[in-house]
Amino acid sequence: MDMLRDYRFLDNSLLDWALAVFAFAFTFLVIPFLRGRLRAYRQKWAAAPPRSAAIDLLALLVSKTSRLVLLIVALYLVEHILTLPLQLDRIFDVIIIIGVWIQVGIWATVALRFYLDRRTALDASTQTSVSILMFGAQLLIWAVFALLALDNLGVNITALVAGLGVGGIAVALATQTLLGDLFASLSIAFDKPFAIGDSLKIDDLEGTVEKIGLKSTRLRSVTGEQIIVSNADMLKSRVRNMKRMNERRLLFKLYFAYGTPAEKLDRVGDIVREAVTSQQDSRFVQCLMTNLGPYAMEFDVIWYVSTRPGVQGNAIVDAVNRTIVRELQKAGLSPTPPTTRVLSEAVQAAAPPESQPDSQPVAAAD
Repeated sequence: MDMLRDYRFLDNSLLDWALAVFAFAFTFLVIPFLRGRLRAYRQKWAAAPPRSAAIDLLALLVSKTSRLVLLIVALYLVEHILTLPLQLDRIFDVIIIIGVWIQVGIWATVALRFYLDRRTALDASTQTSVSILMFGAQLLIWAVFALLALDNLGVNITALVAGLGVGGIAVALATQTLLGDLFASLSIAFDKPFAIGDSLKIDDLEGTVEKIGLKSTRLRSVTGEQIIVSNADMLKSRVRNMKRMNERRLLFKLYFAYGTPAEKLDRVGDIVREAVTSQQDSRFVQCLMTNLGPYAMEFDVIWYVSTRPGVQGNAIVDAVNRTIVRELQKAGLSPTPPTTRVLSEAVQAAAPPESQPDSQPVAAAD
């Protein structure tokens, strides 16, 4: 052992050379073996139940560690074990700094892609927006790491940073409308207020989403034409997503003329309730006399029809309405619009006295 310490070669003892060789061999033999084992375990985990995102990310980062990092680690260990000439030591420093920042950039882009894939794994319509975001983020990451690497190498980057800042502001001002739509598309991609196939109501527009692009969203109108709305305008508008309704609320009124027997009016609620509950995917809420109007008695009817896939909502509404009309007729009840009597009185007032009938017209049959 003393001989290993005392005998020197190129200003380093044999013990130092032995430690340097061991460190170099360990870096290039043991670490790749461990990385290969982690890759194998990661492939097995892919078919296993979901695990912690941190564990998956750690395994992914290890698997994305390039051989360049192994070389850098080996050179770093050798540099700190051996005493090297100043020029060679400077070359090692440059290689280590550049290599470290390259690997950090790879890890940063891999982590960003991992996060984006987890957020958008179930929505293929957002992949275009995510790809654009990934491209821009990679440019930013590599630009920042390149500046940091130059700074570590002793290069003055103040003027370069100032120039990039001014150029970035100029580009942002020139493309602010396009950038607004782009960031809006990213907001849609992550927040998911709607997706392809959803039926939307936007102010006076109504249609089904066909495509969510980088600058605009395209709807197929209920009347057949295609509607193109910028993504920024979509986020500024009050969007009603009709597809995400569990139920659709229906409200209508029934009017009955004064003079209709009370025992017949008592049956209105039961008739409407039975008509609604006779359908499998409908839900009755109320049928109440809510107003004694100047010309008729008003009943408010509220009920819901399911909007889940496979339910023919319009057919259910048609069946309920037909059943109500049929059962009201059987009970001797005739709903009457509240304007019937008003129109009759207006006609009588305009007609000559000799043409008016002896009795007043009846608004609804008893």
